[in-house]
Amino acid sequence: MFKKILAATASLTLLAAPVTAQEEEEAAQSSFTYAPINYDISVQPENVWLLDLSNGERVAIRLMPEWAPSHVERIKTLTREGFYDGVIFHRVIEGFMAQGGDPTGTGQGGSQLPDLAEEFNPMPHVRGSVSMARASGEDSANSQFFIVFYPRFSLDKRYTNFGRVIANIAAVDAINRGEPPAEPTRILQASLASDGKSPPVIAPPVEEEEITADLLNAPI
Repeated sequence: MFKKILAATASLTLLAAPVTAQEEEEAAQSSFTYAPINYDISVQPENVWLLDLSNGERVAIRLMPEWAPSHVERIKTLTREGFYDGVIFHRVIEGFMAQGGDPTGTGQGGSQLPDLAEEFNPMPHVRGSVSMARASGEDSANSQFFIVFYPRFSLDKRYTNFGRVIANIAAVDAINRGEPPAEPTRILQASLASDGKSPPVIAPPVEEEEITADLLNAPI
């Protein structure tokens, strides 16, 4: 009987123990549900990032401010400044990802804005995930980003995942490979769907004049 009373007293003591701030935060994170990705481009067009590529294709990416608000805001800011227009995909690894967003095309450059504090989240890096590239420091992301070809869960909670390709993943697959590619695929125009920009017109390649024997003859 005495042992039962002690056990009951111990249980009450545990129940009455105060919950630490860390325990409260962990409980809140475990119960938090991230918003699902909407693949309808017409919904919230201000959060649809459009990349018009030099391969003649337009890629639509759903930006997710619920996952990484500061990173999404950075993408929008640079996009409206025209920062990404003309920038190449400078590092494209088969079976892994395509990286761009560096105006120098070397992988060492970025914007004039300050680097961002990390916003790591539990969203997995699956096919079509769009995440922020960074240097060795966790708070070193700036303007460079990458699009994942195939799932790479080793990147989870190490890089800030901020969006997902929602239309024309085939155009992403067609980005030229290399580090850097011999003929890099370029972002001709980056825009937000809400801005209503049309894809840029790509001039057809100039056909070279056929060389014939007559062209080789000297004039009379």
